[in-house]
Amino acid sequence: MDRKLLLVSTSRTHGTGYLDHCADEMMSLLGGAGRVLFVPFALHDRDAYAAKARERFLRMGLELESAHEAVDPRRSVEDAEAIFIGGGNTFRLLRDLYELDLLAAIRRRVEGGVPYLGASAGANVAGATIMTTNDMPIVEPPSFEALALVPFQLNPHYLDPDPGSTHMGETRETRIREFLEENDNTVVGLREGAMLRIANGAATLAGSRGARVFRRGRDPEEFEPGARLDFLLDR
Repeated sequence: MDRKLLLVSTSRTHGTGYLDHCADEMMSLLGGAGRVLFVPFALHDRDAYAAKARERFLRMGLELESAHEAVDPRRSVEDAEAIFIGGGNTFRLLRDLYELDLLAAIRRRVEGGVPYLGASAGANVAGATIMTTNDMPIVEPPSFEALALVPFQLNPHYLDPDPGSTHMGETRETRIREFLEENDNTVVGLREGAMLRIANGAATLAGSRGARVFRRGRDPEEFEPGARLDFLLDR
């Protein structure tokens, strides 16, 4: 069965509440699912994180269960009607996915057609690796290899250089170019408000902002909301 994913740059945009900016796309993705499994491992306070997510999903008429509350998290993945991995620190999230042996289970369920929603760190782990995250490595996962639900890399919260800034450190573009010096894999920089919808073998850029696509040996390419990015799915 075809994979159904919504990969969101951020869970909140300026002036909006939690997941407000992507609520319509979420409802389209989740379709007939009545219950969502939340994976809160990117934040330290999982109870508070789950309560916040549960309240937001209830307003959309959806029940939410949190993997951290499950007696058997792997069983909760196997029983999930839809999966949502929230944002936070990507290294911590991936470490716990390894420790709980959830990577293969999540991949298998999504490959079987279970909808996957990932915001920020949850979008990053949907890629081949987490090597293009912006986060500080506060913990060390066993590997950088992630869910590989898509064959490319993601850089959520992508920031364009500020021409008026006096900051002399590396820009986001510079860091991605450094990644491409060592790794030959496409990187999608999702600006705040941008999201990538994948279904029926197609990849479509959605949301209110565009994205920048980086490929080795090419100039970065700009894409606006509504653009088809099916080439990203070519392996």
